[in-house]
Amino acid sequence: MNVSNIRLTYKKGALNEEDAGSDPFALLEKWLQNAIESEVNEPTAMVLSTINAEGVPDSRVVLLKGLESNKLLFFTNYLSDKGLHILHNPGVSVLFFWPELERQIRIQGIASKISQEESEQYFNSRPLESRVGAIISPQSQVIENREFLEKSFSSLLDKSISQNLEKPAHWGGYSIVMNKIEFWQGRPGRLHDRIRFRQENNNWIRERLAP
Repeated sequence: MNVSNIRLTYKKGALNEEDAGSDPFALLEKWLQNAIESEVNEPTAMVLSTINAEGVPDSRVVLLKGLESNKLLFFTNYLSDKGLHILHNPGVSVLFFWPELERQIRIQGIASKISQEESEQYFNSRPLESRVGAIISPQSQVIENREFLEKSFSSLLDKSISQNLEKPAHWGGYSIVMNKIEFWQGRPGRLHDRIRFRQENNNWIRERLAP
């Protein structure tokens, strides 16, 4: 399969220092809002990368569930691969990619668990099926077949009609405190705009990077 000739000409936008401003969180919120209003596919989907015990990076797509000041919020099973990776190495990276807008945002930061109260509040707001799935799925573990999941799901779903479902102890949220944020806007001729914000002595330093 020859894929070397597949390429696009990016021409939908530009990013200059004036538009970027001095507050990376304000720009992040603006771009996220643009993605939502433009009805791109899965605007809150982000690639989360962690480091396993062997020092090998591991990536998967998760959904952003909150943006608070300098923190990104997502939820998962604490006993999943990503949860165990974060336990041993809280340094993570995040990537948003919105091809419809020819934009991406690269983020580095430190992940930590949020409070049980916050996790319970979000868990109770989820659709019933999502709560059941979080309870019965031994995420990242080897299972015999899909039938195991479907039987466990159906059994608990039937029981949930007559009882409240409590958040399992192994499930909850993480917040990522961001310390590096790069905004990328595709441009013609591969002369893409890249503006990075990085923390230095508790201040944000803005820099333009070569594409």
